[in-house]
Amino acid sequence: MSDVMSHFPWLFGKPSVTGTIKNSPEDFLVDEVSDFEPAGLGEHMLVHIQKRGENTQYVANELAKACGVKSRDVSWAGLKDRHAVTTQWLGVHLPGKENPDLTEFVETHEGVEAVLAVTRHNKKLRPGDLAGNRFTLVLREVSDMVELERRLQLVKEQGVPNYYGEQRFGREGNNVTQARRWGADEIRVRDKNKRSFYLSAARSWLFNQILAARIEAGTAATLLQGDCLLDNEERMTVAETVTPSLLESVSKGTLHITGAVAGDNALPGSGEAEAFEMAILDKEPELMALIRGNRMRQERRELLLKPQDMAWHGEGDVMTVSFSLPAGCFATAVVRELMEYTEGTPEYAHSDK
Repeated sequence: MSDVMSHFPWLFGKPSVTGTIKNSPEDFLVDEVSDFEPAGLGEHMLVHIQKRGENTQYVANELAKACGVKSRDVSWAGLKDRHAVTTQWLGVHLPGKENPDLTEFVETHEGVEAVLAVTRHNKKLRPGDLAGNRFTLVLREVSDMVELERRLQLVKEQGVPNYYGEQRFGREGNNVTQARRWGADEIRVRDKNKRSFYLSAARSWLFNQILAARIEAGTAATLLQGDCLLDNEERMTVAETVTPSLLESVSKGTLHITGAVAGDNALPGSGEAEAFEMAILDKEPELMALIRGNRMRQERRELLLKPQDMAWHGEGDVMTVSFSLPAGCFATAVVRELMEYTEGTPEYAHSDK
């Protein structure tokens, strides 16, 4: 686990278990779960791809070349980890054109293991057009299998902090560092991708700070007056007063306590919860200046994340864990609550990228 995440508290205390992840791409399997059914017709070709040891952007660029289109004509619902074996849909805008033969595309790209399906759709595939992801992770060199199983049971029953993962912050947190410099007018950022990365890192970092403070205060799962709550359909309720019915709904998991993904608009909460969040946001004036200057709209994110369909089995010092997470949530947020981990250094098809 990187130093970027090391100062954020754990829900069940820092784990004593150690181990390794991602010793090979096959140790980190990710299957995208779509929230739509392909129409079977339309201007967009959908390609269901299995990739190994490659990032989504690279595969999308190579798919564009194979289809004779520009990179901007290829889209996806979510970026997938490079250090993994993943399946996902990519969309190619091909109005008035037949589906090209992708045999050579697969054969000449080592990181593309297979094209699992090709169909057509009447809409562009856009970021967020997915229900979530299904993970199967192999944890190796586990120092204490009994303690790991105890923590697995806790996570299954109570969830984990819904932190944004270290991937969001760049190597050694560089994206956050650059975001602060940009917000302080020390640098200009014209590159569109860098602007997006830095803004995303700034908002994610502030959310993680709010969540960390709630954990340290013992209120990550405790309703505060003025908390913003989301139901399972993502409809928001503000707890103007803490009532027995709201407490029961939070306890049952039909309402979820949220934290701010900061924007330039006023916090929708009130009272105690609003004051708590503002105290955190006010400590990062450069990041907030950047967010406000770019007119980002505030969103809400659940503080706790409960993995679904969670199962595991162990053999020797190896534990295989599987679970599903909603879109935008990080498997590493689950793993960090289970054990203190280091990542392996597998070989990849294009190690220079």
